[in-house]
Amino acid sequence: MRLYTHEWGAGERIAVLVHGLMSDHRTWHRVGPALAGRGYRVLAVDLRGHGRSPRGDYGPELFADDLVETLPAAPELALGHSLGGLALSLAVERLRPRRAVYSDPAWSLAGLGQSVDPALFVAFKRADRARVRMFNPRWSEADLDIELATVADWDTATALALSAGHREDRTPHKPVVPSLVQFAGEGFLFSAPAAAELTDRGFEVRTVPGVGHTLHRDDFDAFMAGLEGWV
Repeated sequence: MRLYTHEWGAGERIAVLVHGLMSDHRTWHRVGPALAGRGYRVLAVDLRGHGRSPRGDYGPELFADDLVETLPAAPELALGHSLGGLALSLAVERLRPRRAVYSDPAWSLAGLGQSVDPALFVAFKRADRARVRMFNPRWSEADLDIELATVADWDTATALALSAGHREDRTPHKPVVPSLVQFAGEGFLFSAPAAAELTDRGFEVRTVPGVGHTLHRDDFDAFMAGLEGWV
């Protein structure tokens, strides 16, 4: 499936951004321009079932296949958050970016990190602004607006396709390309033992302290500082 793609910048180096569940390219509204300012042409997709991309069947392998079909091979940088990190890891051997960054990736829905059932997020389809603010106290008003808009455009079947019997540990055994894992200091997907295990497997692991799962929206400056040497 060809995905909707939003672009920032016109640099010779290409960076690709892959969002998480319930979101779309708009989650990168600060990251995209920041990378463009560093000389990248930035491509941010809407995964199937999200934003302006088509609907259809859902599953991790399908999300990954769409990235391969949509994005140019061998970008300089590929960055995936949460579900986007999972999809990117399943596509990375075919995409072959120079560097990969996995920002609190949803690899261990039942495994190395904390066990989380994505079906829980279906309830957020009905969330109002106050509820979104309660779960994300550090977000800007602009990010609250974006979240409400992206959730309205989101197909909840994407979460159900990752739930129940579809849950499994998809943590990579080793990195395919030089890879950074950003660990949210106050996130829910990874534990300290999981971070140690990822280090043993050959990933560079960095913790961004004081942030929740959506690192780039909780503390943009800390998120970008955590990418130094990788972007």
